Amino acid sequence: MSTDLHNRSVTGQVDDRLIAWLLDSDPSLRWQAMDGLLAEPARLVARERARIATHGWGRQLLDLQDDDGGWAGALYSPKWTSTTYTLLLLERLGLPAGNTQAMSGCGLLWDNARWFDGGLTLAKTIREPETCITGMLVKLAASFGLRDDRVDPAVEWLLGQQLDDGGWNCETVRSGSTHGSFHTSITVLEALAVYRTSGGGLEVTPAIHAGCEFFGAHRLYRSHRTGEVVDPTFTRFPFPPQWHFDIVRGLEFFRSIEADRDDRLADAVEKVRRARRKDGTWQMYRPYPGRYWFRLEPAGPSRWSTLRALRVLDWWDRT
Repeated sequence: MSTDLHNRSVTGQVDDRLIAWLLDSDPSLRWQAMDGLLAEPARLVARERARIATHGWGRQLLDLQDDDGGWAGALYSPKWTSTTYTLLLLERLGLPAGNTQAMSGCGLLWDNARWFDGGLTLAKTIREPETCITGMLVKLAASFGLRDDRVDPAVEWLLGQQLDDGGWNCETVRSGSTHGSFHTSITVLEALAVYRTSGGGLEVTPAIHAGCEFFGAHRLYRSHRTGEVVDPTFTRFPFPPQWHFDIVRGLEFFRSIEADRDDRLADAVEKVRRARRKDGTWQMYRPYPGRYWFRLEPAGPSRWSTLRALRVLDWWDRT
């Protein structure tokens, strides 16, 4: 891709060398750098994003689709090649809404999920709804443009599962837990935000605000009681994050909803800033254990880590 780097509106975090390195990559990463770090016209960003379906990692994943619309002959497991996680990866790559293959996969999930008063599960051995899975399926339907009468009842069920602290927890259904889970909460918040952006009919803004307060009270990744880091793995941010919470995924959410600056997040932001290498990049973090279709990057400096970190730092410094 030939790109003129002159007269670009970029943050002070980025120089032309780093931008050129990010742009010399897959369309899925390139369009996000153009959109998130550069003052590129929307038509150019959209044109590059459309190439995900025909080039690179996006095309490879779509070519792996089964005849029934799924992937790996599975709905949710094995991780990370099942239909659910392949679609989640395509969503994070930025495959545009309306892609017929993605909507076929989404339809397969919704048609084969088990229902419990609006909540869903894809596990055959679990006889109760799963908050995380319901959130994932809502996010995928909203992201790829699947219009289904079952989406609103699923969102309504998610709203009813929100806890007094503003979070969500899969264990609430299983064991009555009353404290939000970082993993579940970020999954549901992402789903509600995409649902709202895509024109969903239910009012979800108060629930999103309460969910943001949950993370604010925890300074994004710390105990609200002791101030200690809840889990050291929260400071790692492999791509894709799968179902796991990490500080960059959390900050990406606040950025995605154009949230005002909340100084309770400052500690997490500085944690990301301090992880920067001397060459201006961020490292590739070891991926979560499980099956993968292919590796997106070799070990060493990571374009995905660098792009994600630069975007949240840009958002923070501008706000």
